[in-house]
Amino acid sequence: MSEEFGEKLTPLPYRIALLPGDGIGPEVTAEAQRLLAAIARLDPTISFDVDVLAWNAEYYLEHGSMMPPDGLQILGEYDAVFLGAVGDKRVPDHIALRQLIFAIRQGFDQYVNLRPVRLLRGVPSPLVNKTVADIDMIFVRENSEGEYSGVGSIEYPGTPEEAALQTSVFTRKGVERVLHYAFQMAERLGRPLQSVSKGNALNYSGVLWDSIFDEVRAQYPDVAAENLLVDAAAFHMVRTPERFGVVVASNLFGDILTDLGAALAGGLGFAASANLCPTKEFPSMFEPVHGSAPDIAGRQMANPIATLWAVGMMLTDFGYPQWERRIIEAIESVLLEGAVATPDLGGTASTAEVTRAVIEALSATAAPAA
Repeated sequence: MSEEFGEKLTPLPYRIALLPGDGIGPEVTAEAQRLLAAIARLDPTISFDVDVLAWNAEYYLEHGSMMPPDGLQILGEYDAVFLGAVGDKRVPDHIALRQLIFAIRQGFDQYVNLRPVRLLRGVPSPLVNKTVADIDMIFVRENSEGEYSGVGSIEYPGTPEEAALQTSVFTRKGVERVLHYAFQMAERLGRPLQSVSKGNALNYSGVLWDSIFDEVRAQYPDVAAENLLVDAAAFHMVRTPERFGVVVASNLFGDILTDLGAALAGGLGFAASANLCPTKEFPSMFEPVHGSAPDIAGRQMANPIATLWAVGMMLTDFGYPQWERRIIEAIESVLLEGAVATPDLGGTASTAEVTRAVIEALSATAAPAA
């Protein structure tokens, strides 16, 4: 830590906008706050200032929108956004997604959705004869355009000729930059790269993606890269997951395949996610992607591991990858011991009890920084 006149300077806190959301969101984000507080105690060079913003279904029912008109301006003042979950039967899903999650992703140019698909030690493999060494891939999902661009219309509503037109938007800029990000990651990690598309059927968007992939691949001769059709990718993820390293895909295909990946990694309780603005012009957003799970909301049954992992991904984005590694090691130590587990893992522990065990493991292994 820097010193001046013999006194230690207090580090400026990272400002985090916390959106607990709906369902189990408030429960798991409370655990994220507990983990951040523990890390700040263990490492005096890091501190956090967390503001809770209740932009959720209740807010929508009161105001008619998921966030205020200047919501992006408000969030833009923070270093990161942390989201719990969105989803309530009183608010149509497409409204909640469009007015909050997609608005943030697109408004802040968070064009990379990073999703690790990794079987942690202590989690039984759902695939026969596959181990932690076999299920270890990371998805780079294009996050700002593609099939989720929100372009289209309903023609002839209410008539027998009613038709929905959903237009996918693929731009050269959008495809190039996500491919470059994925290739650079594969090069840095020394991993193979798989590009996933459907160019044999999508004769415009798929063909454009594949042609740009060929152009970008030529710029990274040291990366072993292949192009897979999305249906073939799904097949091989189950049969030969060890084949995959860094997987880059469009918005829709990345969305679907990462949920398959979550199943391979033990369930949605392990699905952490980062929505990144790589230029740092805007804050990035971090979240577990298990949804709001209204059937168990308020019962302290939710698995907090995806949330704790997402905290680690946020710390990596802040420049502290060692903390993400330590968080994962602490999670694995709890999983391996097996005494503290939520019901989805066959245990009886509460959400808070699992977090407490992870923090205890983290405190036992992570010495405070000098």
